[in-house]
Amino acid sequence: MAPYEALYSRKCRTPLYWTELSENKIYRVDLIRETEEKVKVIRDSLKTALDQQKSYVDLKRKYIKFQIGDRVFLKVSPWKKILRFGRKGKLSPPFIGPYEIIERVGPVAYRLSLPFELEKIHNVFHMSMLR
Repeated sequence: MAPYEALYSRKCRTPLYWTELSENKIYRVDLIRETEEKVKVIRDSLKTALDQQKSYVDLKRKYIKFQIGDRVFLKVSPWKKILRFGRKGKLSPPFIGPYEIIERVGPVAYRLSLPFELEKIHNVFHMSMLR
């Protein structure tokens, strides 16, 4: 039994449950139409907000395609510099490299030829990590 039903000893009248189990009749058709109209207005508002946010993001988004054989720099986060790449300090550069692109793995992923010192890390990177 639902908590509402236990508290008020009757079924809850939500848009999902308009009829009683023993009845085949729908109550308050006008309420159903009003609810459907409000849902449509909400969906339209969400769509316009989504379109506005997408237009703002698309202004700064760059789609860069690299070719096999290009040399790129690899972006490194400050936390990983200390642990994996041997560079310490606040003023260490945010990029390491350049490294050569061996192959394109997917639409946005590239495989790099890394030196022997970096053999412990995976050599496939997202295009946002490359410059």
